[in-house]
Order: sequence, then structure tokens, then C-alpha cells
Amino acid sequence: MRIDLEGRTALVTGSAQGIGLAIARALAECGASVVVNGRSAETSRRAAEDVRAHAPGAEVTGVAADLATDDGATTMLDAVPDVDVLVNNLGIFASQDPLEIDDDTWRRYLEVNVLAGVRLTRAYLPGMMERGWGRVQFIGSDSAVAIPTEMIHYGVTKTALLGVSRGFAKAAAGTGVTVNSVLAGPTHTGGVETFARELVGDDLPWDETQRVFMREHRPQSLLQRLIEPEEIAHMVAYLASPLASATTGAAVRVDGGYVDAIVP
Repeated sequence: MRIDLEGRTALVTGSAQGIGLAIARALAECGASVVVNGRSAETSRRAAEDVRAHAPGAEVTGVAADLATDDGATTMLDAVPDVDVLVNNLGIFASQDPLEIDDDTWRRYLEVNVLAGVRLTRAYLPGMMERGWGRVQFIGSDSAVAIPTEMIHYGVTKTALLGVSRGFAKAAAGTGVTVNSVLAGPTHTGGVETFARELVGDDLPWDETQRVFMREHRPQSLLQRLIEPEEIAHMVAYLASPLASATTGAAVRVDGGYVDAIVP
């Protein structure tokens, strides 16, 4: 099978690093014109250069915007009025005692992790439906169904995305547009490295830190290692393609078997 996204425009939010950057690379390698996004002009520029380096000849645009705000969404829509593929990847996470998470923190997580994707989907989905083709994806997490005690505010926002994705899929029923969520498991990013060291300590080599982190804090993983961002990106690229035309309203797992369930 060959994933061909020639002639399609794809926007990946929060794509200056980590999973988002890996997704942008994968979509560009499949032939899509890719829009990358960071909050600053410099991070957006660097991300665009990175994607071009991985996919020579690809058309890549960087748009600086804080998509957790109305103004940021307006900036993006002015720069990119229509897309064929929308990957709502933007998200934040951090560990915190659940009894110490204040209202402002809860609001911040909901704005960034949920409402940013809702705004853009609400804006771009009608055009996809009118054209009779489109792909919307929400990058979720195993934490949506296995809420971690050390960051329930993050987990709850990812749970919300499952409902958001399913609801928008119903809104797009019969139009040729698919809407799905991707449940990513514990993934090897810079942020997760920092998070793992906070929990395990920073006096061990990274390989040993990872083993301890997975053994003590993520023992459910059947992979027993962190997932690489490219492994998430491969699933996103497939779901963005015509090959996934019958997959919609789904929560597709790329979690390394972390969630102990037979049905996805």
C-alpha cells in the first residue's frame, strides 16, 4: 500500500516539536502540502525547515499562532482558510497533586487541550463537507481511559476529546469526511523525558530512567518501552489517507497495548 496525499493540504497544530513535528514530517513525505504551527514565528520557522529537510520538495508553511485563544484561531484561519486534513495535536501536560489543581489550571487545560481543537474543527469541517472529502483527527492519549493519578486534569481533557471526536463524526455522517481520535500511549518526546526524570530522578542514564519509568509508572505497557513519535505519525498518515475511508467515529489505539481492553 502507498499512502498518497498529493494535492491535499494538511494542518498539524502544535507541530513545532515532538509528536506534532513527526506527524508533519510523515504527511509531507506522503505528498501533502503541510502547515506547521508553533506559538512563535521562530519555532514555526524552525519546524517548517525541519519538515522540508525530511521531505525535500514538499510545500511547507509555518504559521505562528496561539491556538488556545480566539485571536490565535483567527490568525490561523486568515492564513489558511481551508484544509483537507486537520490534525488537532496541540496539548499540554504536567504532573500535579489532584487536590492542588486550581480552577485556573483546569481552565487552561480545557482551553488548550479541548477548545483549541473544537474551534478549528468547527471552522474547517463545513468546507470539507461541502467538498465531499476531508480528514479530522484528534490526538488523544491512553490517559483518556486510564486516568493517571498524577495528572487527572490532563486525562480528563483527553477523555473529553473522545466525545468531541465522536460527536463531530456524527455531524459529518455521509459526507465523505471522517473524524477520528488517535489514542497515543507513553511516547518518547522531550517533554516525557523531563516528566520521567521528575518521577524517577535525574541521576540515571536515560535508558535506565526509561526502564524504571515504564516498570514503576507505566507497567501496563505491553511494549515495555516508550513509543517513538514516528510510530504515532504512521497511524495518523494512514487515517489521513483515502485508504482509511471506512474508519470514522473511532478511537484508534497506538498505545503499545497500554490500555487493558480487547475492544478499542
